[in-house]
Amino acid sequence: MSKLQYVVRIDKDPDSDWGASVLDLPGCVATGKTIDQALRRIQRAVALHIRGMREDGLTPPRPKHRVITPVRTPRRVNFFATIEVAA
Repeated sequence: MSKLQYVVRIDKDPDSDWGASVLDLPGCVATGKTIDQALRRIQRAVALHIRGMREDGLTPPRPKHRVITPVRTPRRVNFFATIEVAA
């Protein structure tokens, strides 16, 4: 089985947990107390999202290659990572 690598945006506001979202799968989000926990959860969320799309007869979008610039302000941290899921 092949693998797909999706870009994940990781961010954190001072009063919240870490958040993870997938640019190519709008609405596919996860949170965690740590960055690692958020990444593990988003990986599971993406797998579930893709499985649901396939069960509905839809073709999941292929990951897009992007140039991304991380952002850091005094109140917000925002950076990117990739996750790999079975295709």
